[in-house]
Amino acid sequence: MRFVGIDPSTKTGFVAKDRDGIVLKAKELTGLGDVDPKRIVTLTDEIMAHILPGDVICIEGVPFDTQRAAQAGWIHGSIRNALFRKGFIYYEAAPNAVKKFVNVTGWVGEVGHKKRLKGKDKKLAVMKAVEEHFTFVHQSDNVVDAYILAEIAKDIWTVESGIECSITSGYQPSYQAEVIDAILNPVAKPKKKKVAKA
Repeated sequence: MRFVGIDPSTKTGFVAKDRDGIVLKAKELTGLGDVDPKRIVTLTDEIMAHILPGDVICIEGVPFDTQRAAQAGWIHGSIRNALFRKGFIYYEAAPNAVKKFVNVTGWVGEVGHKKRLKGKDKKLAVMKAVEEHFTFVHQSDNVVDAYILAEIAKDIWTVESGIECSITSGYQPSYQAEVIDAILNPVAKPKKKKVAKA
């Protein structure tokens, strides 16, 4: 059994860990060329070539604030379709939940003097937090995000298997437990009521 994290992008982060926490694969996948649809189709094929039966998979959700929303949707959809066609079940973690899992809020500084982290600064903060939490280091922020997703996959599997661990016994940091709980027990958003036209 492996725990797999996938951070979809034109440079997709992919991490597979075993039950002992040993990283078996940690790489950035890009597909062939830089012209779509060939790049996205070959990227999806490349990802699927690394997935094995029995893998517990967590994939990062679609970011809402991306400048290239259509392309991001295409990549995310292509990967999910391929996983579905092959019969793989996967969990999804929102982009903010991935950061929250390593206690990165996107802000630094004291109350009243906080500064929002953006772009490269936010990515560096996540990379530093992953090193502090798990001692995992990689030059690609996409691979680092995939590592977090693999950790989330492991924790979800542990909770769903009923295994006694730091999560089930309450020793896991609250921010990590909250991420796992939100994925396993999503709160449905209330539907907006339609107002009848007069």
